[in-house]
Amino acid sequence: MLRIEVVLLVISVLNFLPISHGLKEGDCEVCVKTVEKFAASLDDSVKKDTKKIEDEFRLFCKTAKNKEQRFCYYLGGVEESATGILSELSKPLSWSMPALKICEKLKKKDAQVCDLRFDKQIDVNSVDLKKLKVKDLKKILSDWDENCDGCLEKTDFIKRIDELKHKYVKTEL
Repeated sequence: MLRIEVVLLVISVLNFLPISHGLKEGDCEVCVKTVEKFAASLDDSVKKDTKKIEDEFRLFCKTAKNKEQRFCYYLGGVEESATGILSELSKPLSWSMPALKICEKLKKKDAQVCDLRFDKQIDVNSVDLKKLKVKDLKKILSDWDENCDGCLEKTDFIKRIDELKHKYVKTEL
């Protein structure tokens, strides 16, 4: 009888212990990739000064696009940001903390940071452009930092992609 009570006591105590909510590989993908990309762009002279890191992050955010731009917004890296938790990025970066751990800390401050996911890339070689929506054709051009001035119809976008394809798409031998 005593054994059952001890087992039940152990089980009830285990229920109240904090569970580790650490990020796993693949979690928080936009945060991790963006932090890694940003950290790699920093000079050694900047890496130890949190103020310089924050200034560099604001500059980094000016050229960010799509999900990276949204990530910058959440951290306060763009002017129109409603909040500012840049110190939660700059301090750990100055300590050389890994991106995964930084994103774990950021998630505790703002869970939206880890809700961001990258859009699936369209493989221009294997897809039939005629079957794509105009929105997807525009996304291909946007990913290439190109535009289609004067494009009104779907065929105009397809023609423009075909013109630029050799520049951006590697063909296998």
